[in-house]
Amino acid sequence: MGKSLDKQSIQKISFFHVPGHKESLEWKNKITKWIKINFPGIKIVSKDYDALIVLGGDGTMLRAAKICQKHNAVIIGLNLGTVGFLSSVREPKNFLSALKKFLTGNFYVTERGMLEAKIIRGKKSVFSTNALNEIIILNPLGMVEIKVEIDGYMIQKVRGSGILLSTATGSTAYNLSAHGPIAMPDAKNFILTELLDHDIPTPSIVLNETQEVALKVENFRKRELLSVSKTGKKADVMFIADGETVFPLEKNDYIVIRKFPATVKIAEFEKNYFLKSLREKFTFK
Repeated sequence: MGKSLDKQSIQKISFFHVPGHKESLEWKNKITKWIKINFPGIKIVSKDYDALIVLGGDGTMLRAAKICQKHNAVIIGLNLGTVGFLSSVREPKNFLSALKKFLTGNFYVTERGMLEAKIIRGKKSVFSTNALNEIIILNPLGMVEIKVEIDGYMIQKVRGSGILLSTATGSTAYNLSAHGPIAMPDAKNFILTELLDHDIPTPSIVLNETQEVALKVENFRKRELLSVSKTGKKADVMFIADGETVFPLEKNDYIVIRKFPATVKIAEFEKNYFLKSLREKFTFK
C-alpha cells in the first residue's frame, strides 16, 4: 500500500458518474456544497484535476479509470452500486467523513496495474485498447480454438468458450466466476484462465507483469449469430475489455497483451481494506 499523500497535493477535484443517474447527481450536488463550505480552497473543475470523485458502482469505476490515468490523478470511489469492490467507500453514510480524511491528507493510495491489448490481423494492427479488470476472448454461443503463447512460448491450446487474462484488480470479477484465484489488488501479477475448455481442464496460470501473452484465434464455426451494437457487424468470437469495449474477431487474429505503462491510483482509508471486503462479501470464517 502506498504512503499517505500530503494534503497540499489535492487542490482541484472533478466528478465522474453515469449521466442522468439521479442518486449520483444528488450526491454530486451535496458534496459540492459541502466542499465549498468546509474546504473553500479546493477548486471543483472539469479538467486538469488532482483527484476524481467517482459516484457509482464498479462499472463506473472501470470507465473512470480509463480517463483518470491520463491525468495521473487519484480516484476516490464512492459506491452507489451493488458490489463496490473497486470503491474507496462502500456505504453512503461514510461518504462525507471519508472525504474529510481525503481532503486533509489522511489516506493511502494503491496503484493498480492495467493491461493493454492490440489485435493483429494480417500483420496489421486493427484495434487496441486498455483494461483495468480483464481482457476476454469469448465465443458465447459456441466453441473457439485458441493458441496461447507466453513470451513467445506456446503453452496451451484452448478448445472451449474462450480465455481471459485478468489483472490483480480484476481477479474478483469475471476471473473469480471462472474459478480463477483471488490476488491482492496491488499485486504485480496477471492471471490467465480458460473458459469452459472441452479438453481436460487446466488450472489458471499466474504471470508476472513483465510477461507478454499472445492469443491466436485458430478456428471456430462461422455462424454470425451475434452483432456489435455500435457497428452492426456480425460476429461469433468477441474481444471484450472490461465488459464494455467489444471488437469482433476473425480466424487467425492475434491478440497481443502486455502491461499498460500507466497505473490507476485509488484512495483507501484503512489498512487491510481489501481483506475486509473479502470477509464481508464471502463471509470467510
